[in-house]
Amino acid sequence: MSYSVGELAALAGVSVRTLHHYDAVGLLSPAVRTRAGYRRYTAADAERLHRILVYRELGFDLARIARILDDPAVDALEQLRRQQALLQDQVGRLEHMIKGIETMMESRKKRTQLSPEEMKEVFGSFNPADHEAEAEARWGASPAYQASQRRAGTYGKEQWLVIKAEAEEITSRFADAMARGAAPTEASVLDLAEDHRRHISRWFYDCTHAIHRGLGEMYVADPRFAKHYDDRAPGLSAYIREAILANAERGG
Repeated sequence: MSYSVGELAALAGVSVRTLHHYDAVGLLSPAVRTRAGYRRYTAADAERLHRILVYRELGFDLARIARILDDPAVDALEQLRRQQALLQDQVGRLEHMIKGIETMMESRKKRTQLSPEEMKEVFGSFNPADHEAEAEARWGASPAYQASQRRAGTYGKEQWLVIKAEAEEITSRFADAMARGAAPTEASVLDLAEDHRRHISRWFYDCTHAIHRGLGEMYVADPRFAKHYDDRAPGLSAYIREAILANAERGG
């Protein structure tokens, strides 16, 4: 049995141009040429092409493939064994990557699994979904936002309740410090600002001092954040901002 260049190209799923190139570089030359000069490939040629394509799939360049296939010390069966081992290793890597993707997909799904009752219990009247588009528009390209999305997607009700309790406890300590007249630059208040920064890093993303400083500014500049804190105690948003800025200076 023999194949024309078009037949072999269709059988192997490559272009005729590819077969012409392989012939030109001496990687796969047809065993037969007709009197009219047309290429005819044998079954052995087709088998060699298969081995070439496997090595190409594994990322080998043509020169290296030629050296491997033309090595007189290695027979065809041994070459097939080598390809099998390489492919099995690649399959293992691909399976690992697939599992990673599946984990990320599952994490994204989990974020929507809170029931309406659980959403209300965790977030109260605040609905995170109402602010997703704005947050993505403002910070979607940042590594911090992307990390936050990945990590938040893995949390269930119990973890969100812990996050909420920790955040409220930090806010209460800020309000208490302000009520007793502690300056926002006092060491104990700076430590509280650091607890706030670490809380964000622990649950959402690596909150550097520079990022934390930006959050502090936003707590005052954004009326929604300012209202959230100032409803707790008038002036609390500005107080937290000053503590965050001073702690950022302390942390360098």
